[in-house]
Amino acid sequence: MNRRRIILSSACQALAGSTALSLLASSSAQAAAFSQADATGAVRAALERGADIAVKQLGQVNGFMGNDKIRIPLPEVLEKAAPLLRAVGRGRQLDDLVNAMNHAAENAVSLALPLLRNAIKGMSVQDARQILTGGDHAVTDFFAAKTRAPLGVQFTPLVNKAVEKLSLAQRYNELAGKASSMGLIKGNQAATVQQHVTTKALDGLYFVIGEEERRIRQDPVGTGSALLKKVFSSL
Repeated sequence: MNRRRIILSSACQALAGSTALSLLASSSAQAAAFSQADATGAVRAALERGADIAVKQLGQVNGFMGNDKIRIPLPEVLEKAAPLLRAVGRGRQLDDLVNAMNHAAENAVSLALPLLRNAIKGMSVQDARQILTGGDHAVTDFFAAKTRAPLGVQFTPLVNKAVEKLSLAQRYNELAGKASSMGLIKGNQAATVQQHVTTKALDGLYFVIGEEERRIRQDPVGTGSALLKKVFSSL
């Protein structure tokens, strides 16, 4: 019995040692597959690729209107009231507002590339590491933290110009302003149409960048980039 226990104990130790060596070898092989400089360069290349594609795609005519995933809807209050408004002949105004909001977003997004590229240039090694291992929302979180506030400021004049002359937008802003002062505007409801458009435009921009980054992770070979293939194929 004792001999059997000794044999089993030895076998377990050998198996544990083999497993540890295997994990160590795997970790070493992965580390050897690419350097820290490679990793940072690959993340930067992926971000640049995503930013370029997103701005080009969304900045064209119907870039937002033609995409069901990011098309900008009416503000929540108007969306709920839309059936009644259409029933009393305000349907054309609703449609005009939706068109104006989405085309304003398309025009605004075309201005985003310089700020996105500056954020990429300023990316730290820690940022790169977090993006590389942070999962599907890492890219969105990075760009939102670095660019949401300044892009919002940059987008505002174009959005204002597109919607400020629409009577329905003016009426919504007046009512929403009163509701906000009474504490009735809560959660994600925008206090103005302009705020709604700016928020949704940025959400759409970061979403499309994130989608491109996920495609890179899933098929790094398909990018045609040796560096992206080297790093993302090893993850």
